[in-house]
Amino acid sequence: MKERCISKECLKDTGFSYTLSLISGKYKMTVLYILMEFGVVRFNEMKKYIGTISYKTLSSTLKELEADKLINRKEYPQIPPKVEYSLTERGKSLIPILDGMCEWGDKNRIND
Repeated sequence: MKERCISKECLKDTGFSYTLSLISGKYKMTVLYILMEFGVVRFNEMKKYIGTISYKTLSSTLKELEADKLINRKEYPQIPPKVEYSLTERGKSLIPILDGMCEWGDKNRIND
């Protein structure tokens, strides 16, 4: 087995760092979790599920996730406007990671 030296490593070049760059942010994982649980969700539904998020923050979070190709945004040409969000195949590939985090939290929750 090859010995590794931490002084020669660069965290930014790892898959861990790349994944973290896509899902880090106060609400990104929450949005991904909601879409994993409910499938297709509209903007105002998402806002209600999260509760504490502002409209501006939710909008920018959704735009970032869409730009990273983790979620789909489908806009319907009607009045009032209707927009739905769902996970892309790339986003769905994060489901085992999100499930693992849920399981870990259930097993390791410290009750006050």
